[in-house]
Order: sequence, then structure tokens, then C-alpha cells
Amino acid sequence: MESFPHLPSQPAAWSRAWLILLTSLLLTASVAGIGTPAQAQAGKVPFVPRHIYSETANPKADIAAGLALARRQHKRVILDFGGDWCGDCQVLDIYFNQAPNADLLQKHFILVHVWIGHMDTHIDVAAKYGVPINRGVPALAVLAADGTVLYSQKTGEFNNMRNMDAASVTGFLEKWKN
Repeated sequence: MESFPHLPSQPAAWSRAWLILLTSLLLTASVAGIGTPAQAQAGKVPFVPRHIYSETANPKADIAAGLALARRQHKRVILDFGGDWCGDCQVLDIYFNQAPNADLLQKHFILVHVWIGHMDTHIDVAAKYGVPINRGVPALAVLAADGTVLYSQKTGEFNNMRNMDAASVTGFLEKWKN
């Protein structure tokens, strides 16, 4: 093996050299406002999936409780059919939690998440509200406080959320609020 006098020859010295180099690069990136590589991409924050849909919840009971609360608070109910594995469901959740959507949801709606497994669970609940989840998820329905279906997603309108923007959710919420 050839020796290079300007490079450390001992493994511990290599570790220290790499640590110093890495620390210098990170400090330079931080000072320059670059952040981590994931954060550097078009100013986006790294995506961390959230747990949205409960696999153990009873959707019929959750919907009944949501309707009771909607009657008391004079709101409507949004049923959100999906699964945590669904990237578009995750994006919809992000948009639901951004301004002005979070405020619209809080003021006008009760949101009930319904886990659909891998398109094979609680199919009867989706069918009851006229939501063909075989067209994709997330799939939404809007109910009046008395349980009347005001809207059910028929053609997979939201199953491509990753290519939509938060304003599309805002328009939907504005259209269906009380």
C-alpha cells in the first residue's frame, strides 16, 4: 500500500479527520442556510408519515359520535376513508392541518377518519355513504348533522393529492361548510 504523507495513517486519526470534515461541512451548510439535503430541496421540510387512521376503531361508532357532536355544534361531518400507508392520505392530512383549512375544519366540520385496511376493510361503511373506495383513497364524504349524505366522492377526486395543492382542499371545505 502506498503511503501519502499528508494523510493520517492510523484508523483513529482517519476517524478524527472525517469527524472534523463532516462537522465543518455541516456548520458551513447551517451558516449558509442550506440545512440538510432533504430540506435543501425547494425549501421543503422532510416528510414524516403520521398515524391518522386507527386500525382498532369502530367506524360505525365513530361516525355516530361524530354525528351527535355535529348536531350539538351545528356542524357537518367529513368522513375520510384511507390508510396510513397511503401517501395521498398523508398529503390530505397535511393540507387539513394548514391554514386556512385547519380553521375551516375546526369551525364547520367534525372529521372522522375511517381505516380501510388495504382496500379490504370497512368496505360496507364506505358503500353505505356512496363512496367507491376502489377508485382510490383518500375518499371523502360530507354528511349533514342528521346523517344525510351531502357529497360522496364518486370518481377519486382526492386520490391524487400529491399532485394537488392546499387550495383545492380549501375550495372543497368552503363549498361544503354550513
